[in-house]
Amino acid sequence: QAQLVESGGGSVQAGGSLRLSCSASGYSHSNYCMGWFRQAPGKEREGVAIIDTDGSTTYADSVKGRFTISLDNAKNTLYLQMNSLKPEDTAMYYCAAEEARATMPTMPDQFGYWGQGTQVTVSS
Repeated sequence: QAQLVESGGGSVQAGGSLRLSCSASGYSHSNYCMGWFRQAPGKEREGVAIIDTDGSTTYADSVKGRFTISLDNAKNTLYLQMNSLKPEDTAMYYCAAEEARATMPTMPDQFGYWGQGTQVTVSS
């Protein structure tokens, strides 16, 4: 049974940084694509950054150049480094995983495993 546990959220001022972590267990990480999603109140869940099994990554346009996704296979941990944070980045951030396929999954409904979420609040 796959388990994902996020940590690292918090409250920061605009321009600040946070690093989110997602500890993964219960499955073979080398066969799974992983990603970060976020959901703000009243909005749909959206993809932030995805990393595939070959190390390729994709980012939402709104975070390109500010956020970096990385995976430490030795620690079974996924990271999201968030710099130059903006108030519009405020949301619950979720870690997700899905078995690798021919094309990189990018939509929330393509991911079968989810963490419980960690709150990020950015004040102006």
